[in-house]
Amino acid sequence: MIKILDSNKKNFYVKLNQLLNNRRNVKKSNLKTVQKIINNVKKNKDKALIYYEKKFNNNSKIVPSKKQIEKAIKSLDPKVKKAIDDAYKRIKEWHSKQKIKDIYYKDKLNNKFYYRKVPISDVACYVPSNLPSCLLMCATPAILSGVKRIVILTPSVNGKLNPAVYYAASKLKLKEIYAVSGASAVAAAAYGTPTIKPVSKIVGAGSLFTSLAKRLVSLEGVCGIESAFLGPSEIVVWADTTLSAKEIGSSCLAQLEHSPDSMAIFVTKSKKLLKEVKISLLQQLKDLTNKTIIQKSLKNNSALIYASSEKKIISILNFIAPEHIEIAIKNYKKYINQINNVGSVVLGKYGCMASSDYHSQHQLPTHGSAKYSSGLGVKDFVKFISYNKMTKKGIAKYGNTGYVLSKYEKLIAHSKSIKIKMRKK
Repeated sequence: MIKILDSNKKNFYVKLNQLLNNRRNVKKSNLKTVQKIINNVKKNKDKALIYYEKKFNNNSKIVPSKKQIEKAIKSLDPKVKKAIDDAYKRIKEWHSKQKIKDIYYKDKLNNKFYYRKVPISDVACYVPSNLPSCLLMCATPAILSGVKRIVILTPSVNGKLNPAVYYAASKLKLKEIYAVSGASAVAAAAYGTPTIKPVSKIVGAGSLFTSLAKRLVSLEGVCGIESAFLGPSEIVVWADTTLSAKEIGSSCLAQLEHSPDSMAIFVTKSKKLLKEVKISLLQQLKDLTNKTIIQKSLKNNSALIYASSEKKIISILNFIAPEHIEIAIKNYKKYINQINNVGSVVLGKYGCMASSDYHSQHQLPTHGSAKYSSGLGVKDFVKFISYNKMTKKGIAKYGNTGYVLSKYEKLIAHSKSIKIKMRKK
């Protein structure tokens, strides 16, 4: 069921890359479907939005009433409310450490340069219907960044509101909530409808179609999205006998239950442990309710990898650039600074990625995007405006640089503009 790869084989990286690319390939039919939905919402606005809600969610009301929301929140188990309160406290504390400062610089000629931090004016947080933690992860850093308008896009399946999502929204004091989902929700937030005023940026992970829709609207420049590709969940576990086969297997299965497109990889120097983990995965799978989803992920997107050295393992980890890595080896401190392509890492025998999903940040880069981006944070909700104020001596000295280069680049109007300022008394 699950592939076993040997890093000593000549074609190892070819096979590993094939495994990774299976999840990255975008079907033309899916792109066509998403573009059709976007175009329909752009043209027909609320009418199209309601059409897709009825079709996919059996939902005909995109703005829940205050009475519906209060009823849903009231029905929530107090234990779940307490868990949301605790998670919010930890998530807020973590993100509050990410404060970004303005930059000010003055050179020897008294030229002044500024880099001023400004919060994005309005943001939409996409929240899957059953995941209040996603709302906490997206909205908390937005609030701390100073975003004034935060919109929530979350499905209402069969007309039912998820009480935990709405409780989390009330905890964050967010009131602009729309019961919409998928590509149509993204299009509505990006282009606007009579009901939903457009936003400047959309964040948050969703289905394949939601992710594609976000990419497509961002191509037009009408609406920003996070720099990371927030796709189906991924984990790589690097372990030795510090962990049991059962512990390793459970870490893999925890990420695979998200969707059939999720990925789990276990890498180790121990062939014996590799075999034990394979057996444990199949044994534990029998008792899980999301068995069908996990089986598909195990078969299509997962692997057990044998590597003969730490050097090879580090190379493999950086090549995969996964969303999550669990490292549980005796001397992990020796290697952690060599692993640079990853969204989030948990360390040691008590490290648990499933637990970290509820107290730091789980909106993380997938599909190899950890090679160039990082998880959602305060930085994603601010922009910087640059200012520069030149003195007479400053333009006289540094203007010549621009004058020479602009002439070389055949930007004659540039060079003339610079020359005029350089001669100004």
